[in-house]
Amino acid sequence: MARISDLEVRTIIEGIGGRYVHGDQCTMGLVEIQAGAHLPLHHHVHEQLTFILEGELDMEIGGQSVNLKAGDYHVIHSNVPHSAIARVNCKLIDVFSPVREDYK
Repeated sequence: MARISDLEVRTIIEGIGGRYVHGDQCTMGLVEIQAGAHLPLHHHVHEQLTFILEGELDMEIGGQSVNLKAGDYHVIHSNVPHSAIARVNCKLIDVFSPVREDYK
């Protein structure tokens, strides 16, 4: 058995950090975002599934504004530009496919 709390936190940018688990085909992260933290517009080859556990996150996904609250999820397809700003402290699960080698 493994515990996600035993994994080291990887800082993505200031105010955003996650604990990541890597399988053969995907990466899963338990991510915490501090209120006000801003993830700039970017894109990647990975398909991303984001599920909000706690908090509220404003995202721009493919040019559309999306407000995600606890219990909401969104699928971000490969190479679709997206950004995020946390309204309050947030906790979420991100799943990426293929594996995020850069998060290892």
